[in-house]
Order: sequence, then structure tokens, then C-alpha cells
Amino acid sequence: MPRVFVSIGSNIDKEKNIRSAITAVERAYGPLDLSKVYETQAQGFVGDPFYNLVAAFVTDTPAGEVAAKLADIERHHERKRGADRFGPRTLDLDLLLYGDAIIHTDGIDVPRPEIRQYTFVLRPLAELAPELRHPETGQTLEKMWKGFNGPRAVLGATQFDHVKSRNH
Repeated sequence: MPRVFVSIGSNIDKEKNIRSAITAVERAYGPLDLSKVYETQAQGFVGDPFYNLVAAFVTDTPAGEVAAKLADIERHHERKRGADRFGPRTLDLDLLLYGDAIIHTDGIDVPRPEIRQYTFVLRPLAELAPELRHPETGQTLEKMWKGFNGPRAVLGATQFDHVKSRNH
């Protein structure tokens, strides 16, 4: 069964929404491995800082069904999707990796391009699986993080104990 990685982010009532999202994903897929929670300044717009982390789990549910379930969880958290890609959000769940699959069709983009673009995605992903190789580049996530030369938003681990206590 493939190991699946999902990014979780929020900047509206973020502690409540992050905790609730973790619970919802765990109910759907079982035990999760969780990165630390990082606080990141908003990117692409002026707004409150985000909390971001990555969750990993193993499932035989097809990638399309996982993506649909993540969208359902977002809707349950009153995620508002509009024309503007960048803006405040109650919850953002993105399917980052689905095993070593490369899928760029039917609304699924795996591996997500954001892995190579944003610190708030790559850092917690590399923390969870440093030796895992990116399916398209072949580089380990740790090497990608060490060599990251994109914009480095303020990124610091929080004292968000619910998540920290589950993985560390």
C-alpha cells in the first residue's frame, strides 16, 4: 500500500481547524505520522500567519478518492474557494505524494509542484521522510530541503502540543 503525504494549513481559527482536520484525516485513514507545526507568514497576500504541517498515512484508497475526501474535509471546515488562489482560509489540505506515483490528470497533481516551491510544504515533508525520493527529481527530500533556494518565508516550529505530542 502506498504511503500518502498530505499538507495541512490554516490561518483562520487555525488551532481549532488544524486539530479538527487531523482528527478527520485520522478517522478516514487510520494512524497518522505528523510533522511539527510551523508558523509561516502569508504568501501571495497580506494576512494572518498560517500554521502548516504534513501528515502521512498508508492506504490502498485510490489517489482520486483520497483527493476527493480531502476536499470534503475542507468543505466541512467551510473552506471558501474563489477565483483568487491566495487568500485566508479555514483549511487547506493538499495531496502531496501518493507513494511513488506521478499523476497529472483529472484534477490530481501528484507530486504537488508546491513541494519544490514553498518552505511550508518542503520543510515538514522532509522532516517526516528525509530519505524518501521525490518521484520526479529522484532527489531525497532532505537534499531538496538543504538545497532549497526559493523564497524562505518566516518558518518556525510552534508549541502546538497536540501535534507535537503525537509524533515526538
